[in-house]
Amino acid sequence: MLERNHLHIIKEVNRLKSVTAAAESLNLSQSAVSHTIAKLERRFGVKLWRRKGNTLVYSQAGLYLLSLADKMVAEFEYAERVLQEFAQGRRGIMRIGMECHPCEQWLMGKIQQFLKAWPEVDVEIKSAFRFDGIAALNANEIDVLITPDPVNTEGLNFRSVFNYNLCIVVSEQNPLYNKTFVTAHDLEDQILYTVPVGYNRLDVYTRFLDPANVQPKRRVPIETTEMMLQLVSANRGVAALPEWLVSSHESRLGIKGIRIGNKGLQKSVNVGVRDDDLQLDYVKGFIESTRSNV
Repeated sequence: MLERNHLHIIKEVNRLKSVTAAAESLNLSQSAVSHTIAKLERRFGVKLWRRKGNTLVYSQAGLYLLSLADKMVAEFEYAERVLQEFAQGRRGIMRIGMECHPCEQWLMGKIQQFLKAWPEVDVEIKSAFRFDGIAALNANEIDVLITPDPVNTEGLNFRSVFNYNLCIVVSEQNPLYNKTFVTAHDLEDQILYTVPVGYNRLDVYTRFLDPANVQPKRRVPIETTEMMLQLVSANRGVAALPEWLVSSHESRLGIKGIRIGNKGLQKSVNVGVRDDDLQLDYVKGFIESTRSNV
């Protein structure tokens, strides 16, 4: 029978690249670890790894169990924490994943209402899943995903909670500063700062530049919003960011958000959860608490 301790051993051996080191990390003897793995291999008639010099090379079966361990060990640890929370009279833990830095800033203006309404629910923010949120939600590594780009996925449910306009941010020294709106061709000689995701997930490309068959002078991915704003303030380039976020920095940094195209480019913040979690009252409460203007 495959047991939890097998997954712990496989995960630690991979992390430390050594059976001896893994045994020490798990407070076991090397012989105990070797015996446990050998017994598992005999039970299923497979080899999990082989030695190549000082290196352990995983077999196909070993790689499968390693991928399982990466998911299941975290699930076991999370389940234990939830049970401990229940034992202490709490409702549970809600892990919120961020798929963009502006999403995180938006949430900070919303979370207080939920925290006051649901004092028995603990909240964790998982920014490590900033650009791989769908996979994290599917793998039960997070419970809620905040994203501007929902993906129609079986088993997941997305609710739009806040509408906003995307804008092009420019410095007061930029020739575009006095324009009412920018055209795609206005960006041909501009360095464009964006979040580090694929072009197909950037609305400034898919809904603005690509239809006009236009490319900026250069695209530079930047991970943090604050760094983008500093670069724009220094007139090093322009950025595509939510209008509500830019407005709070305009006077301090000498920047301005300009409408994208004559009609603007509308976006929304979305809350994504697993279908099975929609009936949880505190999940419903979280969605409701986020439905308002900034």
